[in-house]
Amino acid sequence: MFKNDLEVTLHKASADQMKPKPDQDNLGFGQFFTDHMFTMRWDRQHGWHDASIQPYQAFNLDPAAMVLHYGQAIFEGMKAYRGKDDQIFLFRPDDNFTRMNQSAVRMCMPRFPQDRVLQALRAMVYLDQEWVPRTAGATLYIRPTMIATEPALGLRPAEEYLFFIINCPVGAYYAEGFNPTRIYVEDKYVRAMPGGVGNAKTAGNYAASVRAQVEAQEKGYTQVLWLDAVERRYIEEVGTSNIFFLIEDELITPPLEGTILPGITRDSVLQLARDFGYRVSERRLTIDEVIAAWKAGTLRESFGTGTAAVIAPVGELCYKDTHIEINGGVTGELSQRLYDELQAIQFGYREDPYKWRVRVG
Repeated sequence: MFKNDLEVTLHKASADQMKPKPDQDNLGFGQFFTDHMFTMRWDRQHGWHDASIQPYQAFNLDPAAMVLHYGQAIFEGMKAYRGKDDQIFLFRPDDNFTRMNQSAVRMCMPRFPQDRVLQALRAMVYLDQEWVPRTAGATLYIRPTMIATEPALGLRPAEEYLFFIINCPVGAYYAEGFNPTRIYVEDKYVRAMPGGVGNAKTAGNYAASVRAQVEAQEKGYTQVLWLDAVERRYIEEVGTSNIFFLIEDELITPPLEGTILPGITRDSVLQLARDFGYRVSERRLTIDEVIAAWKAGTLRESFGTGTAAVIAPVGELCYKDTHIEINGGVTGELSQRLYDELQAIQFGYREDPYKWRVRVG
C-alpha cells in the first residue's frame, strides 16, 4: 500500500550541522556522508508516510526490531555524476528503484512509490550538490535502503518498515583503479541456490559472502568469482559485480535464472556491446570452458560490471591450482571502450540515445 500523493517535508541542516567537505583526491569508498538524508516509514494502517529530507543523523532501533533477528533488509547502489557544464546527472535511477521493488516483493516487504522517491532523491542531491565531486572519475554514491523495524519476535513479515537514502562522495571502488584485478574462483562456499534470494539485493547475501571474500584477500586476490551451488561448475557472478568473458568473437555473461543479480550496468553493457557489433550471449558458461579457451588462446578479455566499479577488467583468475592470465594482465580493448562509453554518457559528455541519463535540478 502506498499513496501516489506522498508528501515530502524538508528540514535543512543548520550551519552547525553542516560537515566539512573531504579531500576529493582521497575519498576512498563509503567513508564520508553528506549533510542530508531521506527517510519515510510504512505500517499497515498508514502505508508510506512521514517522508522527509532532513539532516544526516543516527536513528534509534528497538532491540527487538525484526531486521536484527530475521534479516528483512534490502538496498540499492546508484550514483550522481558532475559532468558537462557543471550539471549533475543520475544514471538509470528508475531501473534501480524498479529492481528494489522487486527485491521488496521477494523479501515480503512493501513496495514504495518510485516516482515520488525519485523526486525526493533529486531534491536531496540538488540540496547537497556541493558534495558531488569535481575530481575526474569521482562520483556521489547513493544508497537507498529498507529495513524491518517492528519490535517483535516470531518469524513472519514485519508490519513496520523504515526506508532511507544516504549519500557519500567516492573515488575508485578498487584500489587498483581501472587496472585489471586478480580474482579467486570460489569452489568451497556458495552464494545462492536455485529458488533462493540470489536475484534480490538483500543484505544477507552480502553477509554470507564475507568469509569467502576474506579468504580470497588473504591469498592476494581482490574479489571472488562464484560458481553455481549445485555442480560447482557454472560461473555465476563476482562478489559485487556481474561477470563477462570475451571468447573469440563472442561476449558471454551468465543468464538471469534467479541466482544472480540483474545488474543495471550489466544490462547497459549488453546494449552497448550489441550496438558495437559484438555477438552477445547470455548463456551458461563453465569454468572448464573458460580454462579451455585460455589454453587455446581464444580467451581475449574478462571484466566485471557494477555501479560501484562500472567496468572492472580482470587480469587473472585463480581456480584451484590453475592461474589464468587474461590479455597479458592488461586492460582489454573492449573493456576500455565500454568504460569510456559508459562514463561519457553518465557524465553528460556524449549523446544518450538510450535515455539513461536523468538531470538533477
